[in-house]
Amino acid sequence: MYTRLLKSLNRLHPRTWDFIQLMRLEKPIGIYLLLWPTLWALWVAAEGVPSAKNLFIFIVGVILMRAAGCVINDYADRNFDGHVKRTQARPLASGKVTPREALILFAVLLALAFILVLLTNAATIWLSFGGLALAACYPFMKRYTFYPQVVLGAAFSWGMPMAFTAETGSLPPEAWLLFIANLLWTVAYDTYYAMADREDDLKIGVKSTAILFGEADRLIIAILQGLTLLCLLLAGSRFELGLPFHLGLIVAAACFAWEYHKTRNRKPMACFNAFLHNHWAGLAIFLGIVLDYALRAQPSVLP
Repeated sequence: MYTRLLKSLNRLHPRTWDFIQLMRLEKPIGIYLLLWPTLWALWVAAEGVPSAKNLFIFIVGVILMRAAGCVINDYADRNFDGHVKRTQARPLASGKVTPREALILFAVLLALAFILVLLTNAATIWLSFGGLALAACYPFMKRYTFYPQVVLGAAFSWGMPMAFTAETGSLPPEAWLLFIANLLWTVAYDTYYAMADREDDLKIGVKSTAILFGEADRLIIAILQGLTLLCLLLAGSRFELGLPFHLGLIVAAACFAWEYHKTRNRKPMACFNAFLHNHWAGLAIFLGIVLDYALRAQPSVLP
């Protein structure tokens, strides 16, 4: 239904669908994986009651920045995507969108996101420049380092300190535990993503953690996911989160175990599905945080 709705926008202009695909709006998994951690931080910063203004700013900001990230990623990979079966039909690789058009769209998306940031405060505005730098340089990292997933993790986590400064005007040290947790988690799930493309990446000379880790890939992913849960446990302790939050972590751990089992043969589609499955882990943690604060807000029945 969501995809049909987007395709109906093609009636506005025959090339609308090309730009929707360039921004990857028809594939919302990236929005989810960026949104859930941002909302973890926003809910914790606001102690369960984020302002309507900040909720709007960060939800729309996530959509815009993820779209911008996809555009600049495809621009950087425009000469590589045509050699990878899964990406050869992307608008830039297939010539449906020109590099100049992609750069213009990237600039427009960044401008819209920055307008939203201007509605917050000075600390959040200054932090936003770090997010811009990470989003712009990530796509090029795979040419120079085996750790592009680490840069992606930092980019996908940058909204978390911004959520704290937007909501409270300050950035407590404990907030960095959430940042580190999400960075580790992003490296883990994006390694699954890279495992799906590993054979093609080796042929064209693109670097990734999937190539670096080799046969130890699944073990290292499991360790990273375990460290993610440990950081979240520590953060939960510092922010005094209770049983619902810990139940969310248990559900996330079950998701990680399922992914580890399903990728035992390292088939590309299984690895890609494991990447997609991480959305449910992020959602479970978010729901745990929401429920934790919601239950605290209930009036006590005791005299």
